[in-house]
Amino acid sequence: MIFPRQAAGSLILKDGQVIGSELLAQSFTSDKYFHPRPSAAGNGYDATASGGSNLAQSNKTLVDRIQASIDKLSAENPGHPVPVDLVTTSASGLDPDITPDAAFFQAPRVAKARGRSEAEIRLLIQQHIASRQLGVLGEPRVNVLDLNLALDNLAK
Repeated sequence: MIFPRQAAGSLILKDGQVIGSELLAQSFTSDKYFHPRPSAAGNGYDATASGGSNLAQSNKTLVDRIQASIDKLSAENPGHPVPVDLVTTSASGLDPDITPDAAFFQAPRVAKARGRSEAEIRLLIQQHIASRQLGVLGEPRVNVLDLNLALDNLAK
């Protein structure tokens, strides 16, 4: 009774259809969208197989995957440091949020793909930064699905 929306899964509807949840990451691969953190859940973003990779920091597979991600993102946005959350998975593999730095890092790619100004995209990001809960818990964050839905609404 107190939190009915949250108890129902924080579902997001579009045209009367459930398209996702604010609580679970989804795969976005198009340059027109912001990308979430990488996922180690099942085959990626699989809510039935939630979990991290459990690979140690010294594991060559993990090191190689992270380096490949860094190289790809560095080519996408040369001269800017790659935010760590764009190359590392969360403990669940389903974290729906990225840091504001990770969103701003992706702004040039999204702006170019959508034919929008980077300033317009940066303003949209700024409008979607959630603050710490109660002013002290957690870190500022951006929900990727909410931000991508807002992007789609810009076109209308």
